[in-house]
Amino acid sequence: MANKVIGIEGLVGSGKTSICKELIKIIPNSILLHGGNLYRGIVLALMENSKNINMNNLKDNIENIDIKELMDKLKVDFRIENQESVVYVNNKKVDDDDLQTQNASLAVSIAGKNADNAHFYMFARNLIDGFKQKYNVIVSGRDLMQIYPNLDYHFFIKASLDERVRRKLIQYNDNASRKEVEENIIKRDKLQEASGYYRIYENTIEVDVTNCKDISESTNEVLKHIKL
Repeated sequence: MANKVIGIEGLVGSGKTSICKELIKIIPNSILLHGGNLYRGIVLALMENSKNINMNNLKDNIENIDIKELMDKLKVDFRIENQESVVYVNNKKVDDDDLQTQNASLAVSIAGKNADNAHFYMFARNLIDGFKQKYNVIVSGRDLMQIYPNLDYHFFIKASLDERVRRKLIQYNDNASRKEVEENIIKRDKLQEASGYYRIYENTIEVDVTNCKDISESTNEVLKHIKL
């Protein structure tokens, strides 16, 4: 049976990454590509290597920049370790916690809306095609139908704002106020929607996990639709 490519998108804080991590435990011969983390690595490397670029002027500095060209210039890549992609900059592994901060998330939302993603998308498409030869590929990220139109499954994970705030507070270990987290989510939602990343397609399967009591239940809601 041919290997599948399963795309997982969703609202900020809806639990899509956690669902993906559960899926690779259940779906045979599968790997997980964190597309969003690679993008985060590129933007973080840019800000760390450019003293004049910060959150206040990121939009102006990244507008129309070729993200794939920037990725190569900053020596950002990723490798598969324990079934999941991990990000490296200059051959040094980037800690996942650094990729998941509120500032990193907001920076990526800004960059995704203003940069030139065409060559990056082509790179990602070729990468997925290569991995599909050997594995069932689960891809987490944004704009996945544009990156890989031949997805076998395209899921969009949803949850209420209150539930998403609750989950983010857990993720940040209460190192941020509820108000701060909620404002950040709302701001990112607006940026994502303006970028077209919350688009629902004819073949998109929408899954609302608001009332799921844990990640296992959320994952099962997705699995109901997958046939391998």
